[in-house]
Amino acid sequence: MKYIKDLTEGSRIQGVYFCKSKISTETKNGKPYDSLVLQDKTGLLDTKIWDPNSLGISEFEAGDFIDVVGDVIIFNNAKQARLTRARRAEENEYDPADYMPSTKKNPEIMYKELLELVDSIENTYYKELMELFFKDEEFASVFKHASAAKTVHHGFIGGLLEHSLNVAKVCDQSCTLYPMMKRDLLISAALLHDIGKLRELSAFPQNDYTDEGQLLGHVVMGAMMVEEKIKEIPGFPVELKTDLEHCILAHHGSLEFGSPKKPALIEALALSMADNMDAKIETFVEAVENSDSDGWLGFNKFLDSNIRRT
Repeated sequence: MKYIKDLTEGSRIQGVYFCKSKISTETKNGKPYDSLVLQDKTGLLDTKIWDPNSLGISEFEAGDFIDVVGDVIIFNNAKQARLTRARRAEENEYDPADYMPSTKKNPEIMYKELLELVDSIENTYYKELMELFFKDEEFASVFKHASAAKTVHHGFIGGLLEHSLNVAKVCDQSCTLYPMMKRDLLISAALLHDIGKLRELSAFPQNDYTDEGQLLGHVVMGAMMVEEKIKEIPGFPVELKTDLEHCILAHHGSLEFGSPKKPALIEALALSMADNMDAKIETFVEAVENSDSDGWLGFNKFLDSNIRRT
C-alpha cells in the first residue's frame, strides 16, 4: 500500500487502510452512496463509494481496517479517493501501528521538557498541583499518547503533549517580554489548559468525541479536573485556584469560540493568544503537508483565508 501522503492525482489506491468514519447517504437524485474517511499514520483521506451495492463492495463499518481498490482525484483542491472495491481486512493483513498518526517529535524528550517547566514553578501550591498531575505515572502515560483534536490541529498521538508544551514555551517567553505577568500562574495554566481533552476525546483508533465531551466540552471539563485535584491539597488559596480556573475557562478567547468567560487577567489573555497561535500555525503546517499543490493551496475554512505554500 501507499501512505496517504504519497497518493497523487491519477494514482491508484490499493491496500489496507483504517476506516475512521462511514456515512451512508444519498445524492440529490436519490442514488445511495457511502462517504468515508480513510486514515493511516500520515493523514486522512476523504473517500467515496458511489456504487455501494456493487459486487466489489462488501460489508464493513467505521472502525474496521478495510482492503480497498480505487482511484485518486483532486476535488475542491484536496485529494479524494473513489473506491470500486472494499472489504473488511483480516487481522494478519495489517499492522495497526501503520494507521495511527503520531507526532514527529520524541514524546519522552517532550515530556522531559514539560517536567522541567513544572520543576521551575516557584509557588508551592501550583507546583504541588502540577506534580499531582504530571508526575503521576498513569496520568503521564495517557497524556503522552493523547490527541489534541479530532481533525483540525494536533489530531495525532502525542498531539496534546506537543501542543501543550508549545503553548507553555510561548508563554514562558512572553513572561520575559512582559514581566508584570505571573509566570507560575501562566505556565501552570498553559500546561493544563487542554487537559479536559483527555475526557473530551476517546483514545486512538477512535479519537472521537465522548458523550461527556459532546455535552460539556474540554474547556469546562478541564476546569472541573483542576478543581477535583485542588481538593487534594490542603489550604490551597482561593485566589490562586480562581485565577488558574479562569485562565482555563477563558483560553479560547471569546464566547463565540467556546470560552464561558472572556480573558479578564493578563495571564488569561496571553494564554488565549499563545493557544491560538500554535493551533493556527499547526493547522497551516498540516494543510501544506497534506497538499500536493505548489503555490496557492486554496481556501482553508479553519484559517478563513486562501493560503499559499512559500
